[in-house]
Amino acid sequence: MKQIARSTSIRLKAALIAAAGLMLAPPAFAGVEMTVQDRDVARSVSLGGSCNRCELSGRNLSGATFTGASFMNATLVGANLRGAEMVGSNFTGSDFSRANMEGVEIVGANFTSANFTGAQLSGAEAQGSSFVRANLSRADLSGGELHGVNFNGATLAGADFSGSELFGATLANVHAVGADFSDAEINASNLSGGDFSSASFRDASLDGARLTGGTFTRADFSDASMRRTDIRGADLSSARNLTQDQVSEACGDGSTRLPGRLTAQACRGTIRVIRTPPAPPAVRHIVNADN
Repeated sequence: MKQIARSTSIRLKAALIAAAGLMLAPPAFAGVEMTVQDRDVARSVSLGGSCNRCELSGRNLSGATFTGASFMNATLVGANLRGAEMVGSNFTGSDFSRANMEGVEIVGANFTSANFTGAQLSGAEAQGSSFVRANLSRADLSGGELHGVNFNGATLAGADFSGSELFGATLANVHAVGADFSDAEINASNLSGGDFSSASFRDASLDGARLTGGTFTRADFSDASMRRTDIRGADLSSARNLTQDQVSEACGDGSTRLPGRLTAQACRGTIRVIRTPPAPPAVRHIVNADN
């Protein structure tokens, strides 16, 4: 009876996935390109297993749940992933350019080297996920909750983070020219070594953040909060709307470059040191733990 029940359960799961237009690849076939027949994926279907290099461009995957799945190097250009859930899944090298990912929920997922150019991720909730070396140029992440997310080495040029919560995020070594962080909460985050030229930090909160070694050419700090902000070695010499009151709440050192006659106090033991992560390597091998 147990064998019959198990067989029935397997057939039912396969039927649901087939009806949704996705073929679930067993581990032995991971990496083989899959064909999608149907444009709609039922909201109740949980997408697991491996579907590496899948072609899913333009598909309607709204409300889909990806749990422990491997979708490495998949193509989802212009796909509808609105309200999707991505939990413990691997999307390394996948292409989400121009995808609609509004309100997506991401927990412990891996998007290393993924492409989100022009993607819509407003209102996204992401915790403990990796966007290392990802390309988020012109992506909309406004109003998102991105706690503890790792953007080390990512391209964020022209990205919109306005009104987002980036508490404890890693924004080290990023290329964020022209990015919008206005009204964002970037408290206790690491911005060291990043290029934030022409970025907007208007009304943003950078309390306890680390800007060490960063470049902020013509970045706008109008009304930004900088309590206990570490600006040692940061180049703020041509930053806009930076005041002595703001700098006095931060701390720096002899290598800190400030505009005009602004001066910073020396950092003391009360400032928590956030170690600068090295730039990510060109190649990273990911082990898929999916059974």
